[in-house]
Amino acid sequence: MASHRRPKQPSRARVTVLTTAAAAAVAISSQAANAAPSEKPSKDEVKAKVDKLYEEAEHATEKYNGAKEKQEKLQKEISTIQDNVARGQEDLNEMRDSIGLAAAAQYRTGSIDSSVQLFLSSDPDDYLDKASTLDQLSSQQVEALKKIQDKQRELAQDRAEATEKLKDLASTRAELGKNKKEVQAKLAAAQKLLNSLTAAEKAALAAEEERASRSSADRVQLGDAPTGSGRAMAAYQAAQSKIGSPYVYGASGPSSFDCSGLTSWAFAQAGVSIPRTSQAQANAGTRIYSQSDLKVGDLVIFYGDLHHVGFYAGNGQILHAPRTGTVVRYESINNMPFQFGVRI
Repeated sequence: MASHRRPKQPSRARVTVLTTAAAAAVAISSQAANAAPSEKPSKDEVKAKVDKLYEEAEHATEKYNGAKEKQEKLQKEISTIQDNVARGQEDLNEMRDSIGLAAAAQYRTGSIDSSVQLFLSSDPDDYLDKASTLDQLSSQQVEALKKIQDKQRELAQDRAEATEKLKDLASTRAELGKNKKEVQAKLAAAQKLLNSLTAAEKAALAAEEERASRSSADRVQLGDAPTGSGRAMAAYQAAQSKIGSPYVYGASGPSSFDCSGLTSWAFAQAGVSIPRTSQAQANAGTRIYSQSDLKVGDLVIFYGDLHHVGFYAGNGQILHAPRTGTVVRYESINNMPFQFGVRI
């Protein structure tokens, strides 16, 4: 026979647990729904993010430029020291040969003195330290041995300096590689964002940049601002001749530039050598803190960390190499946070 016992009723505690679990499930489902991917960022939002990445890449570029400039300077210094060491060693060898020839001549005549024998068999420093032998030397021999001592010390110092600079060079090369990777990472991130745009959005952005690049020289009214020195104006005019040249990180002309690459190249055309990076160029002349006091041809420094530089062009405009994806062109000085001008 079938059992007619009443089914066991769930306890109050169990009902509470089940009810709580059900409520939690509903909440999780609701959160999942709310956590669904948001709408795709607009073209303008992507552009803002890309511009920020380009700014960060330019900052890294200036660090890269600084490390590259230091590397080139160290390489030249090391080469000079090594040349000096090679010539010094030749001079030292000639001095030793001269003493050796004198000793050989004395030996042939049977008159070689104990002082020369001592020199030929030990260190010259040790030789000259033995005061008891000094009276056995001629003044010519004393002078020759002192020259050898001096040359040996000079060569030792040069070799030690070269060793330290080689260590510094290795460290600088490592820093250069790190900076280069940082720039490339920023540019890759920017490109990834740009790749997320539709073909129409990409075309719209490209058209905006094309209009800005093509018409900047035509639509900018430079006014009649006072001009700088002859060399500053020569540099500025050299930069003007490069309007339309593409921005390329680490480039310093003649066909492509980054910001400080343009300014350093332009001043070189005027026969003036200035540092390679914007941070160093910020200290290359007299600082001008008021925009109203700027003259055409003055350098203009931007951002708190001084990572961007251009030329003042007059009427509140600058001529510069803006960033990746642009070309050398005029822009408003107010497009970036102005720090000060530099008069070379």
